Amino acid sequence: MPQFKYSAKDKDGRTVTGSMEAANNIAIVDALRQKEYIIISLEEAKYKTRSSPFGGGERIKLDELVVFSRQLATMVDAGIPLVGALDALQEQMESKGFKTIVKRVRDNVEGGQSLSEALGKQPNVFSPFFINMVKAGESSGNLDEILDRVAIYMEKTIALIRKVKSSLIYPAVVVFMAIAITTFLIVKVVPTFESIFATIGVTLPLPTLILIKISHIVRSYLLFVIIALGLGIFAVSQAIKTEKGRLAFDTFLLNIPVIGKLLRKVAIARFARTLSTLQKSGVSILTALEIVGKTSGNKVIEAAVVHTKMSIKEGESIAQPLTASKVFPPMVTRMISVGEQTGKLEEMLGKVADFYESEVDAAVSGLTSLIEPLIIAFLGIVVGGIVVSMFLPIVKLVQVVGK
Repeated sequence: MPQFKYSAKDKDGRTVTGSMEAANNIAIVDALRQKEYIIISLEEAKYKTRSSPFGGGERIKLDELVVFSRQLATMVDAGIPLVGALDALQEQMESKGFKTIVKRVRDNVEGGQSLSEALGKQPNVFSPFFINMVKAGESSGNLDEILDRVAIYMEKTIALIRKVKSSLIYPAVVVFMAIAITTFLIVKVVPTFESIFATIGVTLPLPTLILIKISHIVRSYLLFVIIALGLGIFAVSQAIKTEKGRLAFDTFLLNIPVIGKLLRKVAIARFARTLSTLQKSGVSILTALEIVGKTSGNKVIEAAVVHTKMSIKEGESIAQPLTASKVFPPMVTRMISVGEQTGKLEEMLGKVADFYESEVDAAVSGLTSLIEPLIIAFLGIVVGGIVVSMFLPIVKLVQVVGK
């Protein structure tokens, strides 16, 4: 049952706060009145959740949603009543947050609601994609098959996201370490050598003088640079929260050399996979496009999908507005056009998704092989340059002493 938070006055006039489980608002109001409380405020307790294409909260892993879908599909296929299946799933949940959510869904289903309606009451956990897929399964009588399809879709999408993240984490960590090492050498090591050179009184070569000058500048303005970077990151993060700012940021990302192409392929693969899954499950094209837009993860793709939805309402095909948007490659729009003409749209979209997922695999491998030598070269030039500049005066001194 849902958990409600309340604030009330008892018969002695003292303020009392607490939480209580009840079937609905009316039930908890009755319970509080029986205690002779005067209600000040009453609201349903909500779990904080993070935004995701499939749902999933702060305490709920995406993998748990996959397991939930697959196990529920298995039990429904085996003929176990829905309430009993949800009971079994709720009992074996390890996550307390997810356990509570599944219990709420189970109670709502037992109270006469359909599964899709019960899931719709947990919008931060179950996304529009998940809910509409379940609704389509209920309408067609193939709930077990649809839930299994949802699990497969989530597994493929999660795998795609993990591939991209893993390809970007390695170079990001190495670049961060390179910057940290370089900063340490300039701020801590170079001043030490500078004091040594001052006591020796040797004439410093030009590279060493330049490095010492850079060290002075960095030490003098490092704090200001850090503050400026912090303010810049904060300003960008705030701008991204606005509609226009997010669109501009996503446009910028898609136009970054190499990485932009990878992100575009990921967005197209997700678009095709989501639309294919929804179409195959019997969700109407307008509802499917609305869901695809929201789950695309990119405002440029979302804008193109929204425009496509409006064009379809006016009688156009899907392929025409997608082609006009110039966001999707010609191969994608032509395959969609063929799918529309032959009545095999979901099949064509599935092929597009398979192709671009394999393209992402290739792009990830290519990106890693391209970035690795660049990082090694950067480290060699910068760190090696600092070391050589520091030892040049020592070499010069040794030569003078030798003579």
